[in-house]
Amino acid sequence: MPDLLIELFSEEIPARMQARAAEDLKKRVTDGLVEAGLTYAGAHAFSTPRRLTLALEGLLAESPTVKEERKGPKVGAPDKAIEGFLRGAGVTRDDLEERDTPKGAVYFATITKPGRPAGEIVAEVLEDTIRNFPWPKSMRWGSGALRWVRPLHSILCILSDEAGASVVPMDVDGIVSGDTTEGHRFMGSGRFAVTGFEDYEAKLKRDHVILNASERAEHIWNDATNMAFAQGLEVVEDKGLLAEVAGLVEWPVVLMGDIAEDFLGLPPEVLQTSMKEHQKFFSVKNPKTGRIEKFITVANRETADNGATILAGNQKVLFARLSDAKFFWENDLRVAEAGAQEWLDKLENVTFHNKLGSQGDRIGRIAALAQTLAGTVGADADVIGKAAMFAKADLSSEMVYEFPELQGLMGRYYAEAAGHGAEVAATAEEHYSPLGPSDDVPTAPVSVAVALGDKLDTLTGFWAIDEKPTGSKDPFALRRAALGVIRLVLENDLRLNLDTYFDLQLLRHEIAQNGEDEVSAGLMSDMMGEIAEHGVFGAAVRTVLDAFDGDLPVHMEELKSRLPDTSRDLLTFFHDRLKVYLRDQGVRHDVIDACVAMPGNDDLTLLVKRARALGDFLGTEDGENLLQGFKRANNILSQAEEKDGVEYSYGADVKFAEDETEKALFAALDAQEEAISSAIEAEDFAAAMGGMAALRAPIDAFFEAVQVNSDNQIVRRNRLNLLSRIRKTCLGVADLTLIEG
Repeated sequence: MPDLLIELFSEEIPARMQARAAEDLKKRVTDGLVEAGLTYAGAHAFSTPRRLTLALEGLLAESPTVKEERKGPKVGAPDKAIEGFLRGAGVTRDDLEERDTPKGAVYFATITKPGRPAGEIVAEVLEDTIRNFPWPKSMRWGSGALRWVRPLHSILCILSDEAGASVVPMDVDGIVSGDTTEGHRFMGSGRFAVTGFEDYEAKLKRDHVILNASERAEHIWNDATNMAFAQGLEVVEDKGLLAEVAGLVEWPVVLMGDIAEDFLGLPPEVLQTSMKEHQKFFSVKNPKTGRIEKFITVANRETADNGATILAGNQKVLFARLSDAKFFWENDLRVAEAGAQEWLDKLENVTFHNKLGSQGDRIGRIAALAQTLAGTVGADADVIGKAAMFAKADLSSEMVYEFPELQGLMGRYYAEAAGHGAEVAATAEEHYSPLGPSDDVPTAPVSVAVALGDKLDTLTGFWAIDEKPTGSKDPFALRRAALGVIRLVLENDLRLNLDTYFDLQLLRHEIAQNGEDEVSAGLMSDMMGEIAEHGVFGAAVRTVLDAFDGDLPVHMEELKSRLPDTSRDLLTFFHDRLKVYLRDQGVRHDVIDACVAMPGNDDLTLLVKRARALGDFLGTEDGENLLQGFKRANNILSQAEEKDGVEYSYGADVKFAEDETEKALFAALDAQEEAISSAIEAEDFAAAMGGMAALRAPIDAFFEAVQVNSDNQIVRRNRLNLLSRIRKTCLGVADLTLIEG
């Protein structure tokens, strides 16, 4: 079985495209070969800045001969029909075979497709792959018709076995395949021939090309960390940058340079971001002070002066870049130290969304909602208000304009410069979190309040204008925002009735869209009065709208009618995200559904406590058996109620019990009903499940010994009412009808 080696040699491929391109080459070629009947033992793809390489081991020497049987027209069919079948099958009339079928005699043709040499198939598949390669961006180069990401110079394509290597002949837009390649652009010795993958990889390395991207990355990291360690420093880890730099060089040479003293006072994050974004430099910090003091750059060649000239050039460019960063920093500090009002005023003229107003409008809504959360998170409402108003001030700063990824982080520095306390400064940085499933969740009360206000305002705003996620499209990252709220609530063990906050913020959005007038101001005043007097409760906004003393304008009447549906739809969206979040933690989706069906399902902490307890209980033998007992009771009861046209929900009496197991079940229910109910009221779901477990044995014994549908109608009715007690008790914990199994 021969091995196949393919190399597509070109000008420099963008680093961000290399790994995907190598995998695309592997997939398209291997899929094409397998489809043509050529299987293989193994495949490996590689990339460097100037080449994509694919190595296949154990390829079949030729595709197998295939026989295909094809059914034709009936015997006696018109000649034109038969001739059409003959042309399609590529056979003559003499090759046809008549066979009897249930529908009469029919012509059959047996078509033999002989195997084809591997080289012939490889040439076809590779040419098709090259001509239809899925580059994110490509163009025609020179006068040819071929589109490639950068000019394609040569194609190496050889099949090798014990007898030697042979070129797979092909010609793509004048580029003729061969068995040669070349090494490093500057340190290489020109083109050379290869006989197989091992020979190819070894000769490339001798010619200063490391083929494997992972090997290049490991080489860079080892040399960089060793250089830093020798001077008592540490390289700031950045896996994304490491992968990108490994795609920029074929022969990595690590160099460490100094950062001018002028810039060592800049925040380390500014230095790190500027060097990474503009120069692709690694930052080297002093572990004792946390300052970024040096940088690592990776050259693509060895030089006689050991990189001194390269370092000097890089330091010159870096000086200019960091001079800009220092200019931004110093200008921003002057504004921050003056109170940053200039930035806040600018945000009034920055559109957040054309239907949701400016960033300034949004900040006002976030602050108002965050202050409402003060009692829940245990923080001072005034401090929350200050933190919320300053949290996005840095969006107007020069530094964040230049480096958007520093938003929030720079806000912390500027809040400190403006004289705000530690809570306000921390909130500026933390209120964006969590941005993903692995991000840390803020725990400081003020940060939590503003983070919740930010995300809830975003979600209710886009629900208010009906810009909800659809399918895979989520342009405003609303799924991420909902997951952020879920994690903030659960990981801080907060008790929130989300419905109320949805209603409250939807009311604010309605006022913002239609302008504040005397009526809306009165509504909001009444609303906040209700909250101040009674706390945040489920129907506060709807209660105020219903009880408002005066005529509501048309848009408020419309809000009043659609508010329940909008809030319910948004809560359903949260429940869907919660299922995804808990599924990754091993909680079954049907368990969550059973708990969502219970009252108080807008309190996520309560919902999850119930779901975890129920999931744990159902994982036990008692839980599994009790579930089956409940389902049996519910099925018998539901069928009887449908048949009799009545509801059996009252009147079970132990005096009508005939069997000892029946009496024992009465006693167990009498003992456990109140205990289970009290445990649920106290939110002690583990105790409630324990009470449920105590019912398992009496229910099992009852069904084993008793026929519910007795001929005695009084006994039958009493037993059905007893089953109703079982159903009611079990459904008080969760809607077990939604549990699978």
